[in-house]
Amino acid sequence: ARLAETLLASLDELSEEEHRRLWTEEATRRDAALDADPSRGRPAEDVFRDARARLR
Repeated sequence: ARLAETLLASLDELSEEEHRRLWTEEATRRDAALDADPSRGRPAEDVFRDARARLR
């Protein structure tokens, strides 16, 4: 929740180009982390199921 709050607050402060750059960096970081330790990954089906359950 804190991460989401921080990200939402930053939307007002960053340019579109900065947003793209930061999200690209984050995606690259996450991809590298998953490559380094594939056991950390979860099937998308499980992720979406858990997310739906939390929204109820």
